This record gives sequence, C-alpha cells and structure tokens, in this order.
Amino acid sequence: MDRQSSDKNRKTPSTLKVNKGIPQPSSLNEQAADAYRLKRLPLLEPEEYVRGILSGDRVLLSRAITLIESSLSSHYEHGQRVIEQCIPYSGNALRVGITGVPGAGKSTFIEALGNYLIGQGHHIAVLAVDPSSEISRGSILGDKTRMETLAVNEHAFVRPSPSAGSLGGVARKTREIIILCEAAGYDVVLVETVGVGQSEVAVHSMVDFFLLLMLAGAGDELQGIKRGIIEMCDGIAINKADGDNLDKARVARSQYENALHLFPPPPSGWTPQVTTCSAINRTGIAELWTMIKRYEGMMKGTGHFQNKRNKQQQQRLHETIKETLTSRFYDDPAIAKKIREAESLLSDQKMTSFQAAKLLLDAYFGKKGEDT
Repeated sequence: MDRQSSDKNRKTPSTLKVNKGIPQPSSLNEQAADAYRLKRLPLLEPEEYVRGILSGDRVLLSRAITLIESSLSSHYEHGQRVIEQCIPYSGNALRVGITGVPGAGKSTFIEALGNYLIGQGHHIAVLAVDPSSEISRGSILGDKTRMETLAVNEHAFVRPSPSAGSLGGVARKTREIIILCEAAGYDVVLVETVGVGQSEVAVHSMVDFFLLLMLAGAGDELQGIKRGIIEMCDGIAINKADGDNLDKARVARSQYENALHLFPPPPSGWTPQVTTCSAINRTGIAELWTMIKRYEGMMKGTGHFQNKRNKQQQQRLHETIKETLTSRFYDDPAIAKKIREAESLLSDQKMTSFQAAKLLLDAYFGKKGEDT
C-alpha cells in the first residue's frame, strides 16, 4: 500500500465530542397503563387482593389501587369490599400532608424526607397527587421521575394519582388508598398536594400533620399565601435554606414565627412551629421529623389525635353522601335528557339557571313541580 492510500485510511482525530444526554423518563403514562392492564386482566376476588396487600405485594397493592380509582361502576362494589377487609389492618401509620407554593421543591423535599425515614427503619408510602387538566382530564403524573431514588427503593411505595378536578387537588379516592397502604405495612404516609389554595382544607381533613413548605426571598412571604393555609398548618418549613439563601431563610423563619403568634391558639394546644431545611443538601430534615414526632406525642397524650381522626371520618361520611347523590343524579338517563333540554332553554334565555335547577331536582326527586 502506497503512502497516499495509507493517509486516506488513517482516521483523523475529531474535535467534536458527543456528551451523554440526560436520561429521559418513560413516555408511558403509568396510570393509563395500569387502567389498561386492569381492563385486560381478570378481576381477582377481594380476598386475593387483600392477601396480597397484607403480605406486602406491591404489584397487587397497585392493582387494588387502580381498582379503587376506576370510574367503572362494575368496579365500585368490588373495590369497596377490598377496602372493608383492609380497614381492620389500617390506622397505624402517621399521615403527613405536604403542600406549598409552586417551586417550593415539594417532590425533592419528599424524596429527602422519605430517604431519611427509610434510613430510620420506616416504610414509606407517597401519594403524590398531580393536577388534572380541566379540558382533557389528563395528568402529567411525573412524580416518579422527580423522586428517582425513592421510587425504586423497596421500602417505599410512590403512587402518583390524578386529581381529576376534585377539591384541593386531592384525588377523590386518596382516603381509601391510605387505608390500603397502611394495611400493606407502610407506617408513614406522605400526601403531596398540587399547591396552595383555599381548597387545601381537603388535605387537612385526611392527615394527622399538615406541613406548609415555603421559600425565602421569593417576594413578600407573609402576603404570598392565604391566611387560611397558615391557620390550618401544624408546621412550616422554609426550604432551600442553603448557600446565599441561608440568611434569607433565617429571616423568613423569624417573620413566620412572629406572624404565628398573632393567631389565636388552636384547640389542640399545639403552636405551629417553623424550621428551615435544604432538601438538596439533606440538612434540617432530621430536625423537621423530630418536630412532627413531638407533635404526634403531644396530640396522642391529650387525646386530640384520635378526636381529629374521628372528625375526619364524620366529614368523609357527609362528603360521600354528597358525591353519591351527585353521581346518581347525573347518571340518571332521564335527567341527562332533561339537562340537555334545560341547557337549550338557558341558551334561548327562556329560563333562569335557578328555575332550571329547581325543575331538574323536582323531576329527580319525583316532586314534579311541587313547591320546596
């Protein structure tokens, strides 16, 4: 081979370098996939689901939750039988609700807290509620991609659920899912909510401890959220207290502590406390958990812990009645036809919305024009 041919075959070192890209999350919507598999797989007997849940089988736990979340009427009774059999094995976990302003780092914080608790010997269930679109009813369900290490830990169960437009961004079935997770042996249940809003009372009504996650240096901290949220919370954590933001976090902590003293003392006797933490650096997490455990001990000592759960059960009773009545009203074929007629009359301005509602309710309850 001559020199000219040799030069042609010799590879010239390239100045270009291709860096490894960021690992992309699965394009599969796990929630939709679960629902699809549920339709494809034969329904098990309730006892089979329960045996799997009690043995810690995460696959059967996931299938049972998908059954509970199903909107199919044929699945409702089946799911309720599973819940009823799990109730005797539930109630032993500490339920913590976590909410906060957008960008507060809720998912990162939950992963840090969850990994810390697993290191302390706990088994963690995370019910991460994602917002559903009011237009498409779809949901991103990206919490498993944000909680990379926690989602694959054998001592953790991370379940993203769509809020489906329910009050406060909390999935309508979250309370039932909590029962299943507790029966499966998870002793700490973390409920992540969509964000701050007036309807966050829905979160407060299903957890033992309600934590508000805040940021420092992001505007007027005391005016940035509603007073009602602060009144409901049992503790406030100033997240991202690291680096140049550390001093701002300490100032924000002082501001919140002063503000909390202006509120009337809660019936429980517990004064909400404020702490700082950094989910990225894993600092302040142990102190925060100590505060939560101190709250639990005090509330159980005074009997307020069980009283709060009893009131939550009563509230759920009334909510279930309202949900059932609403569902049966709209599922009635005759009413569905009358609703379309009423909407047409409203569009033609031949009837007010109040008159239309009265006629529909009278028709449903068989009053047919009788005065109410």
